[in-house]
Amino acid sequence: MRRFIATAAISIVTAASPALAGPSAAAATVTTTDGCVVSVPDPGTTAPVEICYTLFRPADATQDAPVPMVLSSHGWGGSRTTDPAALSYLTDAGFGVLSFDQRGFGDSGGQAYIENPDVEGEDVQRIIDLVAVQEWVKKQRPGDPVLGAIGGSYGGGYQFVGAFSEIRETGSTRFDALVPEITWYSLTESLFPQGVPRTAWASALTAAALPSDALPPIVHRGFAEASATGNVPPYLHDFLDKNGPEGHVRQGRRLNIPVLFGQGATDNLFPLEQGLKNFQRALTDKARARSVFVGYNGGHTLPAVLPGGTNSGLPLPTSQDACSPRLGSPNFADLGLRFLKQNLQGKKTGLSGFGQFHLTTAAGRCVSVASVAPTTEVALGDVITTVGVGAPVAYPVARGPISIAGSPSLNAAISTVGLDNRAFLALSVGTSPADAKIVQNNMLPIREQGIVLNKPRTGVELPSVAVDVPAGQTLFLTVSPISDMSAGFGSRVVGAMTLRDVELHLPVTNN
Repeated sequence: MRRFIATAAISIVTAASPALAGPSAAAATVTTTDGCVVSVPDPGTTAPVEICYTLFRPADATQDAPVPMVLSSHGWGGSRTTDPAALSYLTDAGFGVLSFDQRGFGDSGGQAYIENPDVEGEDVQRIIDLVAVQEWVKKQRPGDPVLGAIGGSYGGGYQFVGAFSEIRETGSTRFDALVPEITWYSLTESLFPQGVPRTAWASALTAAALPSDALPPIVHRGFAEASATGNVPPYLHDFLDKNGPEGHVRQGRRLNIPVLFGQGATDNLFPLEQGLKNFQRALTDKARARSVFVGYNGGHTLPAVLPGGTNSGLPLPTSQDACSPRLGSPNFADLGLRFLKQNLQGKKTGLSGFGQFHLTTAAGRCVSVASVAPTTEVALGDVITTVGVGAPVAYPVARGPISIAGSPSLNAAISTVGLDNRAFLALSVGTSPADAKIVQNNMLPIREQGIVLNKPRTGVELPSVAVDVPAGQTLFLTVSPISDMSAGFGSRVVGAMTLRDVELHLPVTNN
């Protein structure tokens, strides 16, 4: 299972951003050095932990001609890159690269505290300290290398924990540009939206950590308890709550550096809205104006079967990323290379689209918008569903042609009959309620404890999407008592939920 998850993370990222070229002649001239740095002990222990790395030095990098550095790390359950050919597109372009095993994986010691700023945050800082003393690495000042980072999923998480932990401790970060893909804003929102476990992914991620005993016992115990009860124990919530940008944003921290975001619109572990929130909330206004957001049909993608999704087949369609070509690159990897060249080397690459969201629709068209906020309100009347058991129900919203790009929401007065009432919401598209498919495979829960009568609920999040509804088809709101991603964690007592006077807020676009 560990191999499956590690391979899945890599293949999903490269499917959205394939390798730029095969092994180059220059790769053979790259000097590689393996080693480990000593970092802080695991919490509750006293033995220092080694974090192991491979350093790639281009042949022409010298003290007299220093080069910028790019950090690279792996997805959950994976390990560092040791083959110079795999990173030759960076070293050929004049970057040094350091790839490292995160705590609990590969050759590194300790256990994985899932990007905790007190643990993995310190690990990343020790790695930067190592980079900073290399005489052939370009520096802005002593101890401060010219530094970027790449990586997807857990490999995006280290970028944020490293940058934010430095800001927490010193007020600034030594990173100069980041390129995170398919990563999270909030782990609790991602794994347990409204406290409802995303069963499939929580189980898979736990299994991926078993071969190296990467997870601390508290996490195993917490996931087991959540699986047994359908509720997230407070200690597990607290363990995960600060392990992402959202925890730092709550403390008033923002990144003031440019970031190129790649996020999967069909990702049902770290969905599109997680990346959108990072772009909107984790950056200063100044940084956002120098940053770019690209959404593509990829990521941690499991097919949606019940209810069925618009991107249910694996592998995904070949037209996954329509926006990198719109921005002048054949794929996201090339876009990332241009972004790093511009921000670390000061080169003009013709890059554009700053401060905007570039989203690939379910059918493979790129939509570029300045805002993903709702622009249009639609009154739906009453929406009724069972909870615990039953079939999905699709309510018509608007006839095509219409395009939606961003983060929809709804307001309603909720009434429930049951104990712990859980239903799942999503936009869907079809010619009729019978064939309506969930847009880009994502649903989000709406949850209400006990019996309530006409309780106002405002700003209820629906999954962020990008979709063109063609003429002859209809946009629906699908309400379901069950969802694949939370199998077994709908309401455990049969009941009913009514949403009265529903107002649906849609990010309609003319682009």
